[in-house]
Amino acid sequence: MEDVTSDDVPAGETASADSPFRTEPTARDEAPQFVLPLVVRIERAEPPARTAALEAAARAVLVLLSDERALGDGVWAQAVRDWQDARIRKVVRRARGAEWRRAEALDGITVTDGGAEVRVFPPVPLDGWPKDLARLQVSGTDLDDPEPPAAPDPDAPTLWLNPGLGMTAGKAMAQAGHGAQLAWWALTDAQRTEWREAGFPLAVRTAAPARWAPLTRAALPVVRDAGFTEIAPGSCTVVSEGGLKYAPLGRVAAP
Repeated sequence: MEDVTSDDVPAGETASADSPFRTEPTARDEAPQFVLPLVVRIERAEPPARTAALEAAARAVLVLLSDERALGDGVWAQAVRDWQDARIRKVVRRARGAEWRRAEALDGITVTDGGAEVRVFPPVPLDGWPKDLARLQVSGTDLDDPEPPAAPDPDAPTLWLNPGLGMTAGKAMAQAGHGAQLAWWALTDAQRTEWREAGFPLAVRTAAPARWAPLTRAALPVVRDAGFTEIAPGSCTVVSEGGLKYAPLGRVAAP
């Protein structure tokens, strides 16, 4: 699984001078840097399906952002603010057996989706990882889908992956988390509440090649990677398309 930093800005918009999503160096680079840790459970005998893991990671980010501990005077709120004041970083690591049990004992939230388990933790300094997370592997086992995933529910948002990029499961999980976070930021409080109360329904799918360009040209949130791992800087990795009922960000007609 890959350590990623992403530069994200909705398509058609220009990041403000203090945005965490500019590709150029900004004052945010001088701020203390934090990272959001995510751990995916991958047992040798029963690894999760790739799409389920991606969707669990995206939902885990949303669950943390909306948790009362991450808001206002909550115990995680300052760490979340510090993380969002700098570059937005997410790191996905894998765990099994005793490693997973030790991770579960740490303060965090486990999200289960289609048999996949992902635990998200409050942001930590880049050089301040808890030892039970720091010892986990970043690279290693990749994931596959035993069967093609079903068509996404049009009522819920879909996080579309770039069909031209070959990303490891860990990289794609982090990018899906970025896409979910951009979608969350684009919503009103009422829309966030409705989505949260429904359990954050969403889908993560790879876009058809013919549909990718129209998606990136629409006024939808687009994740652009900083290029620290796996892919070239500025690559568009995810487009967040809204649902008809939840997270109504807008939709793009199929070509």
